Amino acid sequence: MAYMDYEPVIGTIVNMARGSDCCSQMMSLRTNNGIVNFMITPETKVVDCRPLRAGLRVAAFYDASLPVPLIFPPQYQAQIVTVLTREEQIMLNRFDRNLTAEDNSLQLNVARNTNIETINGQNTGCNLGNQTLLVYYTATTRSIPPQTTPRRIVVLC
Repeated sequence: MAYMDYEPVIGTIVNMARGSDCCSQMMSLRTNNGIVNFMITPETKVVDCRPLRAGLRVAAFYDASLPVPLIFPPQYQAQIVTVLTREEQIMLNRFDRNLTAEDNSLQLNVARNTNIETINGQNTGCNLGNQTLLVYYTATTRSIPPQTTPRRIVVLC
């Protein structure tokens, strides 16, 4: 699966509503730019399989290469949804063997307490270099590229 076209939208869930069938839901997020709606389907990967509810701060990723209806508020098909803590940032990118993002926007310093797992929650001992990673972090250095010690890394195989 190609994750390079995935774009994140970070916001707080204001509403979860039943979708067009019993297996889908409509999630409304309040973002800094207004309300954005996401369809959650059985194909949507929800990290940790956490139940989504109003009040949670989340990052929802959509495939920017897919067509979307020109409606307001915007509506996307969620590909990945993950719950974030209050100050947490997230990045989905391909990292090289030195754990520097492909676009040179972040470099990882993995610590012993960094939780590393697959998207379905399984521990992994694989080399993180040359992988697509979903990185959870709070603070970065002011260097170029910025460096961080992430709280969590999800390896997207």
